[in-house]
Amino acid sequence: MQKETSGSAAPSLWQAVMVWAKVGVLSFGGPAAQISLMHRLVVDEKKWLSEKEYLNALSFCMLLPGPEAMQLATYAGWRMHGVIGGLAAGLLFVVPGAIVILALAAIYSMYGNLPLLGALFLGIKAAVIVVVIEALIRVARKALTTRAHWLIAAAAFIGIFFFNLPYPLIILIAAAFGYFMAKTSNAIDKAPQNIRRLIPGTLFTIAIWLLVWWVPLVAVYLTAPDSILVELGRFFSTLAVVTFGGAYAVLAYLAQDVVNQFGWLTTGEMMDGLGLAETTPGPLILVTEFVGFIAAFREGGLLLGLAGAAITLWVTFVPCFLWIFTGAPYIEWITAQPRLKGALSAITAAVVGVILNLSLWFGLHVFFDSVQYLQMGVLKVWLPDASSLNVLVVLLTVVCAVLAFVFHWGITRILLVSAVLGLVLVQFGG
Repeated sequence: MQKETSGSAAPSLWQAVMVWAKVGVLSFGGPAAQISLMHRLVVDEKKWLSEKEYLNALSFCMLLPGPEAMQLATYAGWRMHGVIGGLAAGLLFVVPGAIVILALAAIYSMYGNLPLLGALFLGIKAAVIVVVIEALIRVARKALTTRAHWLIAAAAFIGIFFFNLPYPLIILIAAAFGYFMAKTSNAIDKAPQNIRRLIPGTLFTIAIWLLVWWVPLVAVYLTAPDSILVELGRFFSTLAVVTFGGAYAVLAYLAQDVVNQFGWLTTGEMMDGLGLAETTPGPLILVTEFVGFIAAFREGGLLLGLAGAAITLWVTFVPCFLWIFTGAPYIEWITAQPRLKGALSAITAAVVGVILNLSLWFGLHVFFDSVQYLQMGVLKVWLPDASSLNVLVVLLTVVCAVLAFVFHWGITRILLVSAVLGLVLVQFGG
């Protein structure tokens, strides 16, 4: 079921597909740039959605786990052409970047130790630090509007950095706090009768998409229960359910588990994957594809690496279609609920603390070649070896910070310039 748009006449499916393909190819720069691009095309130029419809959809997508820009495109496609339109919009948003990431991951796996690539990634790592700090500042300005929000952010940082609390638990606690502390009006929050009539169709949608999500995983488990593909499917399925707050928020959970718990990648390789995802089109969460390919490639070569990338993509993005196709008919009602908005505000505040943890964790591992993990009772401390400070990375990071905060350059330009500077400095130093 889809609703008629309140803007100009709905386009044909082919016309919409052409626009979604354009969005997919040009979707550089992270969710903020992607959301702005879609607004310009869908609201300002094509007038397929009104301003209110677009903003309501964006608020709804921010309530969901997963990449909000991709889910916003999926919703817009659904609104005009139903499930087929939503699938076209969502897939075209992801596929171009996924193809590029897959190719780069394969090259990286086979030639990652080349001095040339090492020098390029030196600059990318420095730029990523600045990108994450910029995201921290941007989110903090919007999220920390009350004293309670500041306290939630501080508690989230302390919980994940010093006590190693699981990211999903932090999100759950923040959401529960925001939900029950939200101020409600005297308005009736119960679903109207026409909403109740949608429930049978909603249950059917949930059942279908759960099958789409889990049947391939069950098949892999039955075929090869000890394969790394099973671990990848389980881990990234969990990730798909808890990625509130966008890709930057979940990177701490993703990176630390991938590096410390599973040992699939090193910290430097995780940074390299993030740099690749930043410089290619599509959602930043495509870094999961990089992780899946590398982990499986090391276990069994190129074919298993391709299977690892495929299953990681599957469990990362199929849930996004489940959330959108389930919730889309209820969007106007959902976005009017004060308790849900309270939960979202608290989650967003907690995300600030999580991103601060990510900034410090990445910074320590990029600036210093040797960082020790010390456990002191229930506390954990990361201590760098001062003698292992990488002066070149520090210099490149300062340059990137100047470009970002003084000259206000975009992410893509900063990453490209930093990569080239890293190559030049390494060659000159060598």
